[in-house]
Amino acid sequence: MSVLGAYPTLLRVGFSAALAYRAELVIWMLTTTMPLVSLSIWTAVASEAPVGRYGPGEFVGYFLAALVVRQVTGSWLVWEMNQEIRQGTLSQRLLKPIHPLWMYSAENLAALPLRAALCLPVVVVAVVYADLTRSGPLLVIFFASLLGAWLINFFTMAIIGSLAFFLESSTSVFELWLITFMLLSGYVVPLELFPGWVRGVAEALPFRYTLGFPVEVVIGLVDLETALRGLAVQWAYAASAAVASILVFRAGVRRFGAFGG
Repeated sequence: MSVLGAYPTLLRVGFSAALAYRAELVIWMLTTTMPLVSLSIWTAVASEAPVGRYGPGEFVGYFLAALVVRQVTGSWLVWEMNQEIRQGTLSQRLLKPIHPLWMYSAENLAALPLRAALCLPVVVVAVVYADLTRSGPLLVIFFASLLGAWLINFFTMAIIGSLAFFLESSTSVFELWLITFMLLSGYVVPLELFPGWVRGVAEALPFRYTLGFPVEVVIGLVDLETALRGLAVQWAYAASAAVASILVFRAGVRRFGAFGG
């Protein structure tokens, strides 16, 4: 109850910080525009002949949706945790009566309105020019999948960030995660265009559920039954990542305290 009472205040503080550092936020967003590069390449290819189920219009819808999903579900927690653990300033969070992960989550969520506002032109273009789903149930699943994708990203970043308790820096682990994410999430290439065995691997790993799955839902590539099944898998990954992040963070804090952090 104390967390629920304090969380609105944490969100307000986080939003103020996002406004103060809005230039950095814009720069971060500009570094995550790879779907626009992929869009130009694949629409040029599809202008000659469709690629599977994708023509130019389908590629426009896919990559614009991918850009928006990436912007509103991403997390930068790894960098913040590495810095605070390395400098010892995490101690200030540990002295407060609220778990640090709650505070980190509020700071991340508080920036979403700004990121969503910057994505609004892309959303307008996608609605006007792309063939997005008109199914009410699929749209509900899409918005639920956005939250699920954010939870997977946030708690995964918390796990990787917590590795800084044991390593000099865990950013190299994050870079490995990022490379795999780009290959197996549908961020650069729709997973449907990969060979069957690659798609099977991607569907068994969490990367698809951080981007490809929400995109497939909103552009109508999956039916309602498949979308519900995918949503269940996504939220199972989110719950598993949450539990793992708490356990790894707790173990790291014990080590942090033992070394006088």
